[in-house]
Amino acid sequence: MLSKQVKQYLVITGNYWAFTLTDGALRMLVVLYFHQLGYSPLNIAMLFLFYEIFGVITNLVGGWLGARLGLNKTMNIGLGLQIIALSMLAVPADMLTIMYVMAAQALSGIAKDLNKMSAKSSIKLLVPEGAEGKLYQWVAILTGSKNALKGVGFFLGGLLLTLLGFKGAITLMASCLTVVWLFSLFALKEDLGKAKSKPKFKKILSKSQSINILSAARMFLFGARDVWFVVALPVFLAVTFNWDHWWVGGFMATWIIGYGMVQSIAPLLTGSKSKVDKITNPKTTNIQQDQAPSGRIAFLWASYLTLIPVAIALALHFNFYIKASLIVGLLIFGVIFAINSSLHSYLIISYADKDGVSLDVGFYYMANAMGRLIGTVLSGLVYQAYGLAACLWISSAFIAIAAWLSLKLPKATNKATTLL
Repeated sequence: MLSKQVKQYLVITGNYWAFTLTDGALRMLVVLYFHQLGYSPLNIAMLFLFYEIFGVITNLVGGWLGARLGLNKTMNIGLGLQIIALSMLAVPADMLTIMYVMAAQALSGIAKDLNKMSAKSSIKLLVPEGAEGKLYQWVAILTGSKNALKGVGFFLGGLLLTLLGFKGAITLMASCLTVVWLFSLFALKEDLGKAKSKPKFKKILSKSQSINILSAARMFLFGARDVWFVVALPVFLAVTFNWDHWWVGGFMATWIIGYGMVQSIAPLLTGSKSKVDKITNPKTTNIQQDQAPSGRIAFLWASYLTLIPVAIALALHFNFYIKASLIVGLLIFGVIFAINSSLHSYLIISYADKDGVSLDVGFYYMANAMGRLIGTVLSGLVYQAYGLAACLWISSAFIAIAAWLSLKLPKATNKATTLL
């Protein structure tokens, strides 16, 4: 028989998945539709500016709200805001000005990060203290499944734009999410994640050295992805390879789905220490604990990732089988980036304080949103001025910084160290 908390977590996870489908589809719809209308790459990037800015703010304030109100309430608020954001976009095309779409995207950004913070924070409350291997597995499964569904959302966005047009696609998604929201209002009743004592607003800033360092590494890691992935890559595929909406959406969706699948199995790829120990010492029983990675593992995988954008940029510069180099390079990048992302997602949950966990998780995802913001703006600006290769060089530099920061993380998995 499932406990009340586990049932609540399952409902939160289901809501998170449903939301993720609409978020991924909306991202692809906006990029492809406004490119079709003749918007420049920089203008398309600006459409996501408020989405990312308000993501930064939401993660700071949302973590505090989650600790005070409970994660059920922050989840329902997020779902409701996404419905409003979608409804704002279901208007005639002549009303879709840059500022209007930016405002709708701002609401969507707030909604997305409230949902993410709620779902990720819940895991900390369901795993026993010390079961780091199990915690890593649960985080990897949730993160991987979410990103696989986001990939499905990318595919869905390209498909719906082709079949229903922009307004029809938006209307359908808003209607489906309304059903999920109504169910959530009825089903989510427990105050999961509510802190024992109501934290003061000043608590939104982390005092943990480990969390501060990890958050900085996360910012550069996701800036490195989005600097070429958000705007530059879809537009490059459409313009250079002459791919239509279906092909661009389908390819991006396949990449995200594969990325999510790799995230889900990251513990198998990074937890080899326990396998060696089991062979050399058959009496070893604490396999789950041994499988938990450390900050040093995060450094190693970030170092591997640094080389991939460089290789793709060189292939573009020397005109070396551009299509094959880009596609293969992107697939390799996806695999290694997924492992890096899964490692970071585990480490923040491990470092976070169990009482008021959403405060630490919110701060961390604030840095994540800041990285996306920086990457999104640079993706449009740099691509328009200098092309895809320049975006890739910036990506590599950002990853190198993330790797260097990871060297400063604890070498063994333990509680976060508090600054004096």
